[in-house]
Amino acid sequence: MKQAWWKESVVYQIYPRSFNDSNGDGIGDIPGITEKLDYLQDLGVDVIWLSPVYQSPNDDNGYDIADYQAIMDEFGTMADWEEMLAGIHQRDMKLMMDLVVNHSSDEHRWFQEAKKAKDNPYRDYYIWRSGKDGGAPNNWESFFSGSTWEYDEASEEYFLHLFSKKQPDLNWENPRLREEIYQMMRWWMDKGVDGFRMDVINLISKVPGLPDGAKPEGHKYGDGSPYYMNGPRVHEFLHEMNQEALSKYDVMTVGETPGVNVEEAKKYTNPEREELQMVFQFEHMDLDSGPEGKWDLRPLQLRDLKDSISKWQNGLHGVGWNSLYLNNHDQPRVVSRWGDDQIYRVESAKMLGTFLHMLQGTPYIYQGEEIGMTNVRFDSIDDYQDIEILNMYKDKVIEGDADPDQVMESIYVKGRDNARTPFQWDDSANAGFTDGTPWLKVNGNYPEINAKQAVDDEQSIYHYYRQLIQLRKTHPIIVYGEYQLILDDHEQIYAYLRHDEGEKLLVITNFSDQSVDFQLPSDVSFQAEELLISNYDQTAADSLPAFTLKPYEARVYKGV
Repeated sequence: MKQAWWKESVVYQIYPRSFNDSNGDGIGDIPGITEKLDYLQDLGVDVIWLSPVYQSPNDDNGYDIADYQAIMDEFGTMADWEEMLAGIHQRDMKLMMDLVVNHSSDEHRWFQEAKKAKDNPYRDYYIWRSGKDGGAPNNWESFFSGSTWEYDEASEEYFLHLFSKKQPDLNWENPRLREEIYQMMRWWMDKGVDGFRMDVINLISKVPGLPDGAKPEGHKYGDGSPYYMNGPRVHEFLHEMNQEALSKYDVMTVGETPGVNVEEAKKYTNPEREELQMVFQFEHMDLDSGPEGKWDLRPLQLRDLKDSISKWQNGLHGVGWNSLYLNNHDQPRVVSRWGDDQIYRVESAKMLGTFLHMLQGTPYIYQGEEIGMTNVRFDSIDDYQDIEILNMYKDKVIEGDADPDQVMESIYVKGRDNARTPFQWDDSANAGFTDGTPWLKVNGNYPEINAKQAVDDEQSIYHYYRQLIQLRKTHPIIVYGEYQLILDDHEQIYAYLRHDEGEKLLVITNFSDQSVDFQLPSDVSFQAEELLISNYDQTAADSLPAFTLKPYEARVYKGV
């Protein structure tokens, strides 16, 4: 398998608004990130992925960009950004920026021009249509609830927005728009950016004609996703982007691709096709959602997780490359979601980290994951800031007849603000995040859960993550080895092997709060030589081929 630095890297995602506030305005900023670079270097990560810091009116926390080549005032200046980049590079780390080019902000200069007249040269940078039957051009539902169409009275036409109405979709059919995007990407890479995480990049090509989507019974809107996910020209556009911009630099790329399957992901990530290096897929993130979507809660079935992870591990092996994640800015905290954030918070956070970091692919750590930050339960809907949460609550409770307590329960479990509460640095006021009033309330458990405590405690999740990262750097089998699931049907244990040139790893994780007996299957040949890592103290008596796993226990053996 071809080696590459981005395959061997561990990425750390920073959500700047919630990371560290340097000036007391309650909002995390770029100088605040620069202050904490030593912390990230000590953790051992190689790449920092920065969620958007571009000029934005902040309708969707920076994912609505008004100027792709300017820094948001709240976050600092371009000089601050350059100082941060220099600090990252001095520490032998790299910087991956967020690229949001499925849509812009409605305050972007292009859209301001586009609205002026139908014959304006920028009109065709966006997707405009006449209405149909006295209403919107089609029945698609937005990701943030409501129609994907907004009426513009001046021109008597509608514009498409798959997300907020302040995020009009860009028209990738227009070659002039595409060249502007590639030029902007080259500008950032010339400044020293080491890669891009591309927001919903598989939505950039829409099916011509924009047909109505199937409408489930009782629903107001139709599902347009078959007509904008992995659309007819998406691979052509990404290949062109690669040729015109990415291939000219030594950078890493990951595309966020909702609704992608393994076969489609192979196309995006096969190096011979010259598109992307890896994708973020969401299949495993939807396993605890019911038929009504993410707010329809159901417990995770471990068998489903095994099926999903194994399918991706085996499907992309030797063809493309996996990105590995359990947390990000759009997902709840995994220790609350699939672990136990009360009695076994430390053990289950370590177990989940072990499970993820021993897989084949590039691991992503989301800020706070390395200290075991948890979901939050705010008292009132008024304490939440996320547009997705607020729109859903308005839809279901204020305008609908849903039980508010039940809706709040869904928000506690799945809401995006779980990931966005300020980073917990220490046990001082506001968790050391700010001297001012934080933009979003701090999770009340910060006196017990914070980075200072974690760094000072050799047994903490933080030090365990340092160990996981270090193992990856010293054992190529963790990066490149082939994956093999064992104990397929076990309802509590997720165990798998990694193989590489005669060497083997055995990874055993207990996903339950019960003690469970482990027995190596008789048809699996594995001779242990060394216990590489475990989240409990092991005695010599605890040895293969059979032993009892404690609640949320994880072990990784190296052998032949």
